Amino acid sequence: MLPIDDAKRGLKLLVNAGMRKVNFAGGEPFLYPAFLGELVRYCKEELRMESVTVVTNGSLVKEKWLQQYAKYLDIMAVSCDSFDENTNMMIGRGKGTHLTTFVTLSELCRKHNIMFKVNTVVCRYNINEDMNAMIEKVAPFRWKCFQVLVVSGENDSSTTLRNAQRFVISDEEYQTFCDRHKHQQSLLILDEYMRFLNKGVKEPTKSILEVGVPAAMNDVYWDDESFTKRGGEYDWQKEEKKENTTLDF
Repeated sequence: MLPIDDAKRGLKLLVNAGMRKVNFAGGEPFLYPAFLGELVRYCKEELRMESVTVVTNGSLVKEKWLQQYAKYLDIMAVSCDSFDENTNMMIGRGKGTHLTTFVTLSELCRKHNIMFKVNTVVCRYNINEDMNAMIEKVAPFRWKCFQVLVVSGENDSSTTLRNAQRFVISDEEYQTFCDRHKHQQSLLILDEYMRFLNKGVKEPTKSILEVGVPAAMNDVYWDDESFTKRGGEYDWQKEEKKENTTLDF
C-alpha cells in the first residue's frame, strides 16, 4: 500500500487532470479504516471533489467510523452477489450472516445521510437468480452489476492467490442476466499502485505517479459509448435528507 502522502499526491494529480469523483475499493478498504477515512476527508474537504464513494463488503464497517466520516462521504457501495445466503457462502461471501450485515448497513447509510448503492458480481453461482424483488425492497439509489473477471496472473489459476475459473460465465449468459434486470456497464479502475487496469484486454498502464494522468489514459482501454449508454453520469452528490424513490440502473 502506498504511503498516505503518495496516495494524496496521486489523487491531486487526478483532480488536476479533471477527475470529479472517486471510488475507494479493494480488496476491502475497511481493513485500513484510519487510512481510508483520511483519504475520504482529503478528497471531499481539501480537493473539493464532487462525489466520494467507498465500495465495501460491509463486514468491517463500524458506526463509529460513520459518525466521524459520513459528512465527507456521498455514496457507500456494498457488495451483494446473492439474496440466498447459501449462494453467498458458495461464492465465498461471508459465513451465513452477510445479508443481515447488508440490510443493517443500508439502514445505517440512511441514518447518516449516505447514498446506498449495491454492487453485484455476476458469476456461475448466481447467474440464474432473479434479484428484482429484493433490490426493490432494499431500495438502493443505484445498482451496478459486473461480469466476473479473470485477470492473467492475478486470479486465473491454482498458482495465484485466488482462482476465479470456476466462477466464469459467457458473455451471452451475462447479457441474459442484464436483460432480466435491465442493467448495463463500463468504468475506469485504478489499482493500489495508481495504475489503470485494462480489464484483461492488456497489461495495466504505468502509474500516474510516474507518467501523469494524460499519458496513462492514452494506454487505457475505455469504451466511451458504453459509459454514456449505461448512464455513467448521474446525480452522484448527496443532498441533505434526500429520499431516493427510484432505481437508476
